[in-house]
Amino acid sequence: MSIKSDKWIRRMAENEGMIEPFEPGQVRHGEGGERLISYGTSSYGYDVRCANEFKIFTNVHSATVDPKAFDQDSFVDVQGDYCVIPPNSFALARTVEYFRIPRSVLTICLGKSTYARCGIIVNVTPLEPEWEGHVTLEFSNTTNLPAKIYANEGVAQMLFFESDEICEVSYKDRGGKYQGQRGVTLPQT
Repeated sequence: MSIKSDKWIRRMAENEGMIEPFEPGQVRHGEGGERLISYGTSSYGYDVRCANEFKIFTNVHSATVDPKAFDQDSFVDVQGDYCVIPPNSFALARTVEYFRIPRSVLTICLGKSTYARCGIIVNVTPLEPEWEGHVTLEFSNTTNLPAKIYANEGVAQMLFFESDEICEVSYKDRGGKYQGQRGVTLPQT
């Protein structure tokens, strides 16, 4: 199993629709010249952007967080150019990009250092072979201060690993519950 390069990422995105919309290079500045948190293709990965739809965790209803019986009232929906995550709390968002992972590929997501150095941790489970959809991003604010996440800027990096052998059963084959997700997707059982 080897990590895939920028050339492979470009080829798979442009010819196979692996990433849509796709940015073939690194974008670091906006149209007005303002500095952005970079996104797009890097040497051995792809930096994804966060869409402008957020679900911020709230304790207003004193709900218990239960993955088997998730209470949607545990979140407040926010839409905008940024999201402020309360201290020691978390928010959900999604990628701007829609992914179609090839059958021989496993994709791992890591947070960007810009956010990590601010105490913001990004968690995403691996994107399995033949999974497709918008990636739901989990942001944890580990600080005792409010933390800001910017929409339409880079938030995490996807690394693509191709196996030397095709898997017997892919995510699509087993009818995974998050297949084809669009928007921010809450826990499902």
